[in-house]
Amino acid sequence: MSIHSEDSRRVTTHRLLEMKHRCEKISMLTAYDFTMGSIVDQAGIDIILVGDSASNVMCGNITTLPITLDQMIFLAKSVVRGVKRALVVVDMPFGSYQGNSKEALSSAIRIMKETHGDCLKVEGGEEIIESVKRILSAGIPVMGHLGLMPQSINKYGSYTVRAKEDIEAEKLIRDAHLLEETGCFAIVLEKIPAALAQRVALELTIPVIGIGAGGGVDGQVLVLHDMIGLTQNFSPRFLRRYANLQAIMNEAIEHYVADVKSGFFPNQNEQY
Repeated sequence: MSIHSEDSRRVTTHRLLEMKHRCEKISMLTAYDFTMGSIVDQAGIDIILVGDSASNVMCGNITTLPITLDQMIFLAKSVVRGVKRALVVVDMPFGSYQGNSKEALSSAIRIMKETHGDCLKVEGGEEIIESVKRILSAGIPVMGHLGLMPQSINKYGSYTVRAKEDIEAEKLIRDAHLLEETGCFAIVLEKIPAALAQRVALELTIPVIGIGAGGGVDGQVLVLHDMIGLTQNFSPRFLRRYANLQAIMNEAIEHYVADVKSGFFPNQNEQY
């Protein structure tokens, strides 16, 4: 049974702003296909992120970098078909917006026209601000992403906590304000000190969603496959597993195999 509010109106960027202003926490999860998108939406989630983390959990890549624009569009189209209430945010994949604002706009328009998603997410601050401006100029809502940015993992060299030092923390604060001033409707902060994330959330008027950024922000996001225990080889401090579906699925499949091998499935009531 769903525990979400009886308010079943479609979630919009404006509604997220209202939620921040009345101190209502925002819930956000990833989804990558029609079935999962539908299940997550029916459970009452506020935002569904079609994340480039699909590169890891759906495609088996080590990083998010290999996933393509065409692949992200295919996944997002599938998710959108199953969603009635949640705001659907689509990650712009690596190489589709960095360094060339005209290409960024072209990529953004393709995603919006072909997926029918609601908005886009990009990683970075001042380095990509021209791309953000050009995308926004087309009337496309943009969510920012600062802190640990997986598309820049080759620059970082590790997935350790970011912005622990003053110089990096000060740049993150500047970038957060810059993204807000440019017109982003929200920002994700990934794997940074909780006190820094709380400061950013207090200083900005737009919602700040955290992943590994403590509880002082306006909402939280997790990768669905991690949260429900479909993956077991990833256990950072910030991850809380609400189920162990891998174990449940393993047991069910082993039971099915045994029934097929023994001839117990199908029985007389399961055939024509």
